[in-house]
This record gives sequence, structure tokens and C-alpha cells, in this order.
Amino acid sequence: MFKGTPPGEAGQATSPLRQILTLALPALGVLAAEPLYLLVNTAVVGHLGAIPLAGLSVGAIVLAQIATQMTFLSFSTTARAARLHGAGRRADAVAEGVQATWLGAVAGLILAGIGQVAAAPVARLLADDEQVAAAAVGWLRIALLGAPMILITMAGNGWLRGVQDLRRPLRYVLVGNGISAALCPMLVHGLGWGLDGSAVANVAGQLVSAALFVRALRAERAALAPVPAAMRAQLGVARDVVLLGLAFQACWVSATAVAAHTSPAASGAHQVVFQLWMFLAFVLDALAIAAQALVGTALGAGEAGRARRLARQVTGCGLVFGTLLGLGFAGLAGVLPRVFTSDATVLAEMDGIWWFFVALQPIGGVVFALDGVLLGAGDVAYLRTATAAGAVLGFLPVVWASLRFGWGLAGIWTGLSVFLLVRMITLLARLRSGRWAVVGAVR
Repeated sequence: MFKGTPPGEAGQATSPLRQILTLALPALGVLAAEPLYLLVNTAVVGHLGAIPLAGLSVGAIVLAQIATQMTFLSFSTTARAARLHGAGRRADAVAEGVQATWLGAVAGLILAGIGQVAAAPVARLLADDEQVAAAAVGWLRIALLGAPMILITMAGNGWLRGVQDLRRPLRYVLVGNGISAALCPMLVHGLGWGLDGSAVANVAGQLVSAALFVRALRAERAALAPVPAAMRAQLGVARDVVLLGLAFQACWVSATAVAAHTSPAASGAHQVVFQLWMFLAFVLDALAIAAQALVGTALGAGEAGRARRLARQVTGCGLVFGTLLGLGFAGLAGVLPRVFTSDATVLAEMDGIWWFFVALQPIGGVVFALDGVLLGAGDVAYLRTATAAGAVLGFLPVVWASLRFGWGLAGIWTGLSVFLLVRMITLLARLRSGRWAVVGAVR
């Protein structure tokens, strides 16, 4: 689907696979920019030693909670805007973005304020080592100042994806993350600010990206005033997305806490491999973003059959791309870990979990593609339940048993493997049922 082309005509003129790839490529740049910056950040901080690296691990997972719990600003806005776009109602689709941006700004300010008070007790809860906790608190208090900008960027990504304009988000995110990546080594090592310098670099880039997304809304000549009734409607839709995010974060926070209570070396190793995992998850999510926009548009236009064909195509693409990524990183096992740290104890811990990371790529490719299909269809309630089942029945029992019985990082990554397998089985069952393909401008 292309900007300025009626939805029905684009769907007939372009093959599903070409549509998916046309949207997935710019989405890949957007999705990969943030985790790629986090990998750069991890590499820069990693050369400060195990304590700062472990502090970054704890601080980053706490900051990620804010982003994950507010993902409805992106996912729900994309789904709603895509259905309206498919029905030929672009102005209404943009209006969804305006209200999501207001929600993001207000919620971000509140969260940033609360975080200044909560940073210390939360860091001490997650980190057993006092030095690690202290490092995490300093980083987190600075990084939380960027919360409003993070959420405004999410909202901007959401409505632009919904109207299938993925080129502007790519430019905006690359500019912001490029500024952060340039500043990070200068502040951390050049000016000697250490771990705190990486947090300052984060906030600077986030401010630039958020300003560009606000400018995009102004360029649409849309009414920019807040509409409380519209924001309340978005919050109602957000419930299932928030619960979905809670299920994920219960897993990620538990994993970080168990790693931090194992040893600083284990925590640092988990930070590196987990950030690589998240980077590849975002790479594979490019297919999910394409599926979300295309499936939502097809259903908004009343074309359930086309939505089902797109779902099958994107699932197959996810399997192929995930397999290729797994093979590529298998070949880098002896080289890539040393890019991130020279600490021998951290490298020894990484050796034990690298092959979990490699083997999970094909499974992740299928799961993330199906996430996009169901999010685009607005079938978030099922997605929430399937994810909660994977967390409660798979991940959490294994990861906390790992702490109790001393299984270390191998236990944590075994839990992640079970979590993804449960999700894959439940999502494939939903795809086959076809009950997610409900047509209409709003679900």
C-alpha cells in the first residue's frame, strides 16, 4: 500500500510479498536503530569494567519497563490508524496520532517524576551488589528524563505506520540515535563522565527524535488540541496491550534480577547477549510492523481474504529470516562477544548461553511475525492471554528455579526457550482458526 493510492487498488496491483517487503525495509531501520544504539552503548560501557556494565544492565531493564508498558501508544495507534486509512479516512487516522502524542507527553512527565524517587529502591531490589545498584541509580535518574520523548516517539511511529508512511519515522529515529551514538563515547570516555555519560547521550537523541515527530503532526495541518474523550477511548483500548507488556516485562525483569544475583560477570554477560537478542527481535519485528499495517488496512477495507493471505506470507518470511539470522550469528560465536567486553569472566559466562541465542532465532521469527498479524487485526486479547500463558507456565517457573538451584544463565535461557515455544504453538493455532480476521474501520 502506498501513500496517495486507494487501498483497494494498491492491494490488487501489488503482490502480498512485495507489499510486506516494501514496508518491512524502512520499518527495519526504525526498529533496529534503538537496539543497535543500545549495543553501541553496551560496547562503550563494557570497556569500563564489569560493575558499570552490570549497572547498565539493571538500569536499562528498568527504563525498558516504561517503554514496554506504554507500547499501546505505538501498537494500538498503528492498528486503529491502519483500519481508518483502509476505510479512506486519513484525517481520522492522523487524529489518532495527535491524541496518542498528548497521552505520551503527559504520561512521560508523570513517569519521569515518579522514577526519580523510585530509582534507588528498585535498583537495590534488582541488584544484590551495592556497587552495581549505585551505578544503576545514577544512570537511571538521568535516563528517565527522556521518558516523555520516548513516548512521543512511540505515538509518532504508531500513526505514521498506520497510514503506511514509514520513511519519515526512519529518518527521525536515525537522526536521534545517530546523535546519541556520536555523543556516547565522547561523554563516557572522552570527557570522563563514565556510565552517566551514556544516559546523557540517550536523552539528547530522544529529544531530537520527539521534536521531529511533533513537527510531522504539524505538517498534516491537523487539529492539535487535546481531546479528553478521545484519549480516554485510547486508554480503554490500551488495557490488553499493557497487560501484554506486563507479561513480557515480568520475564525480562526476572531474568535480569536472577542474573544480577548470580554474579557481576553473569549479569554483564546476560546484558550483552540479551541486548543482541533484543536487537534481532527488533530486526524480525520489521515483518511484524509490515503485517500490522497491511492486515489492519485490509480489514478496514473489508478484505478478510487478503488479510489471511498476508498473514501466511509474513509467517513464512519470519521463519526464513529467523533461520538465516541464526546461521549468521552461529558463525560469529568466536568473534562477536569480544567486541563488547574484554573481561575474561564475562566472556566465560557468555560462552554458555550463546547457542541458546542462536537456536531461538527461527522460533522468534515466526512468533514476532504472528504478533504483528494479531496486533494489526486488533486481536490483542488473545495475544495477551497467549503471552501470559507462556510467561506463567514456561518462563517464570524455570527462571526462579534457576536462582533457587543455582542453574545460572543456562537456566534463564532455558526459560526463555520454553516461553517462546508456548507462544509459537498458541499463535499458530489462532492463525489457523481465522477468528482474528474481523472486518471494519474500527474493531
